[in-house]
Amino acid sequence: MLNSIFKSSLARNTIWITAGQGLRLIIQALYFIEIARSLGVHNYGAFVGVVALVGIVYPFGSLGGGNLLIKNVSRDETLFADYWGRALTLTAGVGTLLLLGVSSVSHFVLPPEIPRLLVVLVAAADIFGLNIITISAHAFVAFERFNWTAAFFVMMTGGRLIGAFILIALHPHPSALQWSFLYFGSTAVVAVITSALVSTKLGLPRFAWASAWTEMREGFYFSASQTAQTVYNDIDKTMLARLSTLDATGIYGAAYRIIDVSCVPISALMVSSYPSFFRAGASGISASMSYAKPLMLRALAYAGLVCVALLVSAGVVPNCLGPDYAPTAEALRWLALLPVLRAMHYSLSNALTGAGYQSVRTSMQASVAVFNVLLNLWIIPAYSWRGAAWSSIISDAVLVLGVGTAVFVLSRRSSQDAVRPIAEPACG
Repeated sequence: MLNSIFKSSLARNTIWITAGQGLRLIIQALYFIEIARSLGVHNYGAFVGVVALVGIVYPFGSLGGGNLLIKNVSRDETLFADYWGRALTLTAGVGTLLLLGVSSVSHFVLPPEIPRLLVVLVAAADIFGLNIITISAHAFVAFERFNWTAAFFVMMTGGRLIGAFILIALHPHPSALQWSFLYFGSTAVVAVITSALVSTKLGLPRFAWASAWTEMREGFYFSASQTAQTVYNDIDKTMLARLSTLDATGIYGAAYRIIDVSCVPISALMVSSYPSFFRAGASGISASMSYAKPLMLRALAYAGLVCVALLVSAGVVPNCLGPDYAPTAEALRWLALLPVLRAMHYSLSNALTGAGYQSVRTSMQASVAVFNVLLNLWIIPAYSWRGAAWSSIISDAVLVLGVGTAVFVLSRRSSQDAVRPIAEPACG
């Protein structure tokens, strides 16, 4: 039984990613509890609001360089040096523009009590550091060496945990600004280590741009897709900070963080199967969807169990984070359905991407992002964090419906094209 499991590359890869994500989950839990307790609900709300704002522009830092690397290198490993070099170059150039832009816009989007330096440090950490770490992880995904990918996940979270311990040892109750210095420093160190490991293990980057511009459009779609996902997942935290209070942002942000952690095994399954989606998708959307169906069933089985566990155990949260976080238990119960919805739209969306319909996926996600923002503009001033929770559930449900409809229509069209008779050539 065990031998048959380990002979399957998908099972082996999923085990590596799940093990790495499992260890990362434990580290994240410690990191989250330490930071949330030490900062307090108000400072934690300020930090979460900034991270959510930066998260909107962060995916554009590499213009989809990591995704393009996986797509092309998983099909032809000799292309690695070119795509590794392009991804790093794009991150340096585009990231600089994004850093300037987000630091300027933050003055109008965030409450004035949040320091500009806090925004700059978090933006630099995520736009440059987190992008480099992610691209480095993608490099090993392309070669299906998921042990290194898993190690990078652990290193990223472990670095921040060490930073949190150092800060709390120096300042038992730090401000959000003080934490942002350690957040930036720990991310920068891990980014340097991971990029050096990629160059050592897989090869040095080659900065050749002969065909790079022809792929900029596809890379933009990958980035726009991630940004749209960030908007409908996280923009509510930035809007809460502006339209409600930082305390409400901290309460809701803590609950959402627990949801993100609970979805780690689903993400692990999607990451480990990502290269295979491109290979299956080369034969069309029907083949891509056939590959996606069993994965979605596994993800749904896990998500159902998580939903029940969150509903039952939500009351434990204030005991871990402190009495200021008591309303987080209610927020967590409202959000408990999110893992089920994510299990569905992650699988369906990857089926679209693998078959070459990234533009369709991006359009769906962008539409839901706009819907989410408009809904939040009305519902957050009226219902604070409860409104944000309701908006999240509605938006993810709309996305499942939209992506599912797109897959159905494209699969049906593909089947009709396959059986359509070929016209006989005319005889003179």
